[in-house]
Amino acid sequence: MEKVLISIPEQLATRMRATMPNRTRSKAIAKLIAQEVKRREHRLLKCAQKVEKDQQLNQEITLWDVTLSDGLEDETW
Repeated sequence: MEKVLISIPEQLATRMRATMPNRTRSKAIAKLIAQEVKRREHRLLKCAQKVEKDQQLNQEITLWDVTLSDGLEDETW
């Protein structure tokens, strides 16, 4: 488990303390954050899939491959 410092509006914090018992808050907040992260990951996946299917964009990206080693001499990454 890792502790994370977050800031929330004072009114929301007051409501949270009034409605949620002490030892349930972290679990509830973690659940909500996990849901939001999952939603955002899904949106990023959909975006990446669209990019992969976009032939014109992929052709343009391929054109930029020539710059990958531009100005680098025997560099290993």
